[in-house]
Amino acid sequence: MKALVQDRYGSADVLRLRDVERPRPAEDQVLVRVHAAGVDPGVWHLMTGLPYPVRLASGLRRPRHRVPGMDLAGVVEAVGARVTRLAPGDEVYGTGTGSFAEYALAPAHRLARKPAGLSFAEAAAVPASGQTALTAVRDAARVGSGQRVLVIGAAGGVGHFAVQLAVAAGAHVTGVCGPAKTDLVRSLGAVEVVDHTWEEITDRGLRYDVVVDTAGNRPLARLRRALTPTGTLVLVGGESVGGRLFRGFDRQLRALLLSPLVRQRLVPLVAKESTDNLDALTALIDNGQLRPVVDRTWPLIETAEAIRHVEGGHARGKNVVLP
Repeated sequence: MKALVQDRYGSADVLRLRDVERPRPAEDQVLVRVHAAGVDPGVWHLMTGLPYPVRLASGLRRPRHRVPGMDLAGVVEAVGARVTRLAPGDEVYGTGTGSFAEYALAPAHRLARKPAGLSFAEAAAVPASGQTALTAVRDAARVGSGQRVLVIGAAGGVGHFAVQLAVAAGAHVTGVCGPAKTDLVRSLGAVEVVDHTWEEITDRGLRYDVVVDTAGNRPLARLRRALTPTGTLVLVGGESVGGRLFRGFDRQLRALLLSPLVRQRLVPLVAKESTDNLDALTALIDNGQLRPVVDRTWPLIETAEAIRHVEGGHARGKNVVLP
């Protein structure tokens, strides 16, 4: 099969299109014929091995998985001996390993049936970012009706889902984004939009019950000033500040230490990926409360360009590779 391969950590320049052996599913795995694969910052972290703690899970000296990519949507090709819920021919979506290829493996418990109303490209935009947003809004922040919610990075992969999920929960949502993305954020249900190029989140003097920060480039103290005295801050990522050791993820560590000492809840997010969460997202998609926004689709050979596009902060929603 054709696949993107990397033999060392580095920028997108390390990726090469190669012919490799098709993987075989273990007992609890599913082999998926990939029709589309999502691109998100998590792919960049695993490709570069940054920040360095990522390598504790992905391989200390070189990537444990030579083929990158997590999000996928496609058709079941084969299943392991212990998999009973899915069968060859089923259309599925979810997260696995090596999705920047014609075939990829995924644990059965991280797959669900693809929403009937979505194309494969749209479905591939959902799994990692959608489940991260669901964990942030529903589980970590416990957003409810009438709350004021601020979503920073509201037009990005996680952010555009977080806006919609908060709106679906009955919240009054303010989105933070660049000037070229304000119309998109309003179309997702945000009542107010903050253009970060000329206005800071604290300039209006408003306090929010919940702040979901997906951008990762604001100090913890400033984020806390945007919260009510008992509000909840959910930290998703840390993309733009810090060095190679933590790359901004030190905010999560400091939030974890500070949260027991203050009235505000400061929550470093650990996303949960499961069939149940995917089914919850499918239900919201089916009833019209959630829609994935696909910025661009890219052929497999241009995956490196897709990653650079996302890394540069240019994406509106998600970018998707079509193997």
